[in-house]
Parts: sequence; structure tokens; C-alpha cells
Amino acid sequence: MSNPIPPGGPGLPETQTLVTDTVAAAPEPAQQGKEGKPASLWTDAWYDLRRRPMFIVSVIIILILLVMSFWPSLFSSIDPYNARTCDLSTARQPPSAGHLFGKDSLGCDVFARTIYGARNSIVIGVLTTIITSLIGGLLGLVAGFRSGVVDTVSSRLTEIFFAIPPILGALLIAATFRGRANSIMLVILALAVLGWPMTFRIMRAAVITAKNQDFVVAARALGAGAGRIMFRHLLPNSLAPVIVVATINLGGFIAAEAALSFLGVGVQSPDISWGLMIADARNRFLEAPLPLVFPAVFLSITVLAFIMMGDAVRDALDPKLR
Repeated sequence: MSNPIPPGGPGLPETQTLVTDTVAAAPEPAQQGKEGKPASLWTDAWYDLRRRPMFIVSVIIILILLVMSFWPSLFSSIDPYNARTCDLSTARQPPSAGHLFGKDSLGCDVFARTIYGARNSIVIGVLTTIITSLIGGLLGLVAGFRSGVVDTVSSRLTEIFFAIPPILGALLIAATFRGRANSIMLVILALAVLGWPMTFRIMRAAVITAKNQDFVVAARALGAGAGRIMFRHLLPNSLAPVIVVATINLGGFIAAEAALSFLGVGVQSPDISWGLMIADARNRFLEAPLPLVFPAVFLSITVLAFIMMGDAVRDALDPKLR
């Protein structure tokens, strides 16, 4: 009577079969980046963003606008800041080969003014976003981490600012200090004073959620100080929602600047912005609509591009939306 064949087959011991099955059933290693490091939220988000057409289109538009802002001479050979380029005898001239968007009521080239107006509009939006993100982010970080009296006082102060209508408050600030400072800096100040509370709330909520996580508890147990915990552990893990809000708010600040300039308390001549161009062209819109239409179209495209990019970043950073 012959011996039965071992479970592992001829020549394969039973113990080796068990080891082989265990290795085969082991879970696959976590996804790793190019350098062999485990993938993080940011690498996953970047991998996802590169596959979103909305993000790619918005980035292309924004890059074109940035090049237009810093090197406007690449797009137009006419300098609108030079009064000699304006000719009243050709006021409200329709589009032609030499003047693609025609001329406004002062005989100035609308295309050149639209190109050069991008700089002030985008600079105001970017600087206002940076200031509001820094102020609101730092206050929210401290309030969310400290809690107690610091959190209570900061939250009540934020509610006071939330009670002020943004455009009305900015209009009041800009009108009060008009003539005492550069018009562009005044617009940035007016928008930043009323724009930081939203960032504060987003950062505060993110910090309150993150400070109870295991990595913060472990850092405290190892003797890490408050500053190290806030800036080394809590801040990097709370930035994602703030970046999303900042990106979307940037387009809103550009639109707010246009509104203030349209109301006469924003950017002032001889500076150029899309809002100021719309304000100058509104009185003769029925006679010559193009000087108003073109800056309005550029303004709308810019705001839409930043909002599209913000939506794409939000979807990429939120795992629930993937």
C-alpha cells in the first residue's frame, strides 16, 4: 500500500505550501510615489488633477492671463498710459486691423487698455487673497488650537465682521480713505479687512478636527511644544480646505474690485483696470457697446477660470468626491 501524496504535491512539503499560501494572500503594499515613498493626500490630489479637463483648461487660461499681466507688450504694441496714443478725432471707432477692439470715447485703443488692465485686476485679487489667507489662517490656527477664551473672543470678533455686507463695507472704507493712499492699495485694504473671516472659520474648523487625531496626541506625549504642534503637525494637515477657499475667493476679489471701480471708489485714473473701463464706457453703451463688452468678457473669463480651478482642487482634495 503506497503512502498518500502530501498536500503540497510531489516533492513539496506541507510547511512550504502553507508559507506559499500566506505570501499569496498578503495584501499588496500601499501605492508609492516615484521615489518609493507612500502616496500622500497632495500626491494623490495632483495625480487626480492632471486628469481633470476643467483643471487643465482653467490653468491654461490663468497662465495666459499672468503672462498678459506681467508682459503686456507681448500682446499689444500700444502703450495706453501714453496720452499721445489717444486721439479724440477717432473716438468710438469700430474694430479694425490696427485696433482689434476699436476705440473708446477718448479715442484710446480698447484692446491695449484691456490687456494692460489685467495687471491691476489680477494683482489686486492675488494680494488680497494672500493677506486674507495669512490673517484668517493664523488666527484660525491659534483659535482652534487654544480653544477657551482665545477661541471665544476670536469667534465673536469674526461674527461682527460677518454682519457687515462685504461690498457695502468695502465701499465705506474706500470712500472714507479715498485720496489718502494709492487707489490700488486702498482697494486691497478694503477687501482684505472684510475678507479674512471666511478663511478664519475654515481654518479653525479644520484645526479643531485635526488636533484630536492620534498624531497630535503622540506629539504631545513626546513633549512637543505648542508652536511645534501648530506649525509642524496641525498646519500642514489643515491647509487643504483653506487652499480651496482661497482659490475660489481670488476670483471673487477680482469681481469685487471691478464693482468698487464701477462705483467710483476703486482704481482711479490714470491707472487701468477692467472695472474702471466698464465704468468709463457705461454712459455711452448704446452708442458704442464694444468698449464695455470686451473688458467685461475678460473679467468674466478670469473669474470663471479661478472658480473652475477652485472647484477642481476641492474635488481632488476631498476623497468623498472622487
